[in-house]
Amino acid sequence: MANVYSADQIRAAVDEIDVTPLIEEGFVAYSEGRVVVPPVGELTFEDPPGDTHIKYGYIRGDDAFVIKIASGFYANPTLGLPSSSGLMLLFSQQTGQLRAVLLDEGFLTNVRTAVAGRIAARYLAPAEVSAIGVLGTGTMARMQVAYLASETGCRDVVVWGRSDASLERYQRDMEALGYHVTPTREASAVGAACNLIVTTTPATVPLLRACDVRPGTHITAVGSDTAEKQELDAEILRAADVVVADSIVQCRDRGEIHHAVAAGALDLSTVRELGEVIKAGRRARESDSAITVADLTGVAVQDIQIAKAVHRRLCAPG
Repeated sequence: MANVYSADQIRAAVDEIDVTPLIEEGFVAYSEGRVVVPPVGELTFEDPPGDTHIKYGYIRGDDAFVIKIASGFYANPTLGLPSSSGLMLLFSQQTGQLRAVLLDEGFLTNVRTAVAGRIAARYLAPAEVSAIGVLGTGTMARMQVAYLASETGCRDVVVWGRSDASLERYQRDMEALGYHVTPTREASAVGAACNLIVTTTPATVPLLRACDVRPGTHITAVGSDTAEKQELDAEILRAADVVVADSIVQCRDRGEIHHAVAAGALDLSTVRELGEVIKAGRRARESDSAITVADLTGVAVQDIQIAKAVHRRLCAPG
């Protein structure tokens, strides 16, 4: 009989695990061709707007495989509900038997995405961060900044949002954590003030233009995870010195790289994969003035690694 774990149990387990090296190992395994990841299953909704992704796969020679269902319904906060939800199912790779149901309510997806942002900054961000820019005011906009604390001592944040109310909530919450937050309704102001930017929205029209981005800036794009979503003008990727994908195959069909290739602004053969960068073990930027972009569409190997780690912790005696 499979064990069923609640979101509270899962959150407590994550607090006791350093998943960053595990996610790094997963990216390396993926780039080495040791991971089986079928195309993303996807449902998109218009009224109300939302999407559901099914991501699944396994590492060859491992003892488990994982199926993850994660949803984002962007009008939920107006109903007093979180915008994200989901669960992960962990199975034996030897027998196919279900071992665990992780009712994480989207929490593990949020954590592994924030960890991926941390990893991208580790290898691509400038050595000296003047200010952290954030497009978006939701859960991921908070978590991305919080997870960057291990990579930079910068605590100055410039955040863009669509409403004064959402910006006020973000400012209040992040200043309680020790950040100095400057809110803005102009996305260009984020580019003008910041050399490390994270984009976290479900926008379908670019928010940041190439002329908004300073030399020496790194951008981690996590919001655009479907073919329809786009936060960055394709010309940003044309201007970038280094473009990194979590999965080149996946980013060919979705995310910022997808749009830039379609616009003729980017040659896919020049894109590097995050696992390759991690394996090299050094920063991927070659100068202080380089512009770098990491397109993170979310790969199933991240779900595999975090689900296995949480399951091991929950099964640990004591």
